[in-house]
Amino acid sequence: MTEGDGSGGGGPDGDDELTYADAGVDIDASEAATAALIGAVGSDSNADGSGSDYAGLLDIGDRYLALATDGVGTKLLVAEALGDYSTVGIDCIAMNVNDLVAAGVRPVAFVDYLAVDEPDERFAEQVGEGLARGAELADIELVGGETAVMPDVVRGLDLAGTCAGLAAKDGVFDGRAEPGDALVGWQSSGIHSNGLTLAREAVTRDHAYTDPCQFGDYETLGDALLEPTAIYTDLLDPMRDHGVRGAAHVTGGGWTNLDRLGDHRYVVDDAFDPQPVFEFVRSEGNVSDEEMYRTFNMGTGFVAAVDADAADALADATDGRVIGRVEDGAADAGGDDGASVAIRGLEL
Repeated sequence: MTEGDGSGGGGPDGDDELTYADAGVDIDASEAATAALIGAVGSDSNADGSGSDYAGLLDIGDRYLALATDGVGTKLLVAEALGDYSTVGIDCIAMNVNDLVAAGVRPVAFVDYLAVDEPDERFAEQVGEGLARGAELADIELVGGETAVMPDVVRGLDLAGTCAGLAAKDGVFDGRAEPGDALVGWQSSGIHSNGLTLAREAVTRDHAYTDPCQFGDYETLGDALLEPTAIYTDLLDPMRDHGVRGAAHVTGGGWTNLDRLGDHRYVVDDAFDPQPVFEFVRSEGNVSDEEMYRTFNMGTGFVAAVDADAADALADATDGRVIGRVEDGAADAGGDDGASVAIRGLEL
C-alpha cells in the first residue's frame, strides 16, 4: 500500500482483524511516553486544584488564562492524496477550541504552526482559508502564526496550533461527575481528527481515497474522511447556565475519554447513531466493535455530566440529548483508574 494515493490490495473478506496498534498507533505506549515527558518537565497542572485534563490554566489574578495545543494529525495525508487542504484548518481550530470548552473556558485567540518540506502557495492558501473559516465558526481571533520550511524533517506538511482562552475562576468546570448525574451528548460530524491512522489503513485495504463514495453526500471516500471536525463553542454558555460539572471532548481514545470525569461507571444507552463512515471503516478493516469505540467518537463528539434535573433543559437548549447516566463504581472489566463505560453491549 502506498500511503499517498491510498491504493492497496485485498479486501475485508478473510483479512486479519485490524487494530489501532496494528495501524501504527499504540495508545498505551503513547500514554506512557506522555507520562514520561510530563515527569521530566516536572509539571503538575493539578497541584493547586486549578488544572484541567483538557487545558493548562494559569492564575492571572481574577481569572484564568488557559492554553490548549493540538494538530490535525494524519488526516493531512488524506488531504494530500486528494489535493484538497481547504478544510484541515477547520480541524486545527476545532481540536483546540473544543478542549477549552470541555474545561469550561471561552476560547479567544489562536496561533497556527505550519511546517512544510517546501513552500507551496496553493496549499498554503487553502490551509489559510480553512483556518479563517474555523475561527469564524468558533468566534475567535487569529492573532498570528509561523511557517517553517524543513525538508529534512517534514514530508509534505504538518499543521498544528495553540489556542488561548479566558475564564472567571468560578467559571471553569470542576471536571468531575457525580453518581446520579445525567450524561448529555452532542452529535459529531463524522470521524473528526482522531483515529485517522486506523481509518486510513482500513479504507485503503481495498480502495483508493479517490474511489466514489457510496454513502452520504460525498463524492469520494477521501471526502468522507475529510469531513471537518464539529466545533462546540456554542455549548459553553448553556452548559454553564445549567450547572454542568464536567465535560468530555470525545477525541483520541474514543469513549474512554469519559474516564476523565472520575472513577465511575458511565452507562450510555442512547448515544447518537454512528455515521455511515464508521461502519465502512469497521467493515473494510475487520475492526472489532470494542476497538471502534476505543478509537473513534462513533457519532457523539461531546458529552457533559450534569444534575439529572437539569439534563433535559440543557439538551433542549442546545440540540443535544440525554444519552446516559453516571453510576457509582466501575465494572471489573472496565477502564483505567477504576472507571468504565458501558455502551452498546461493550464494557470499555
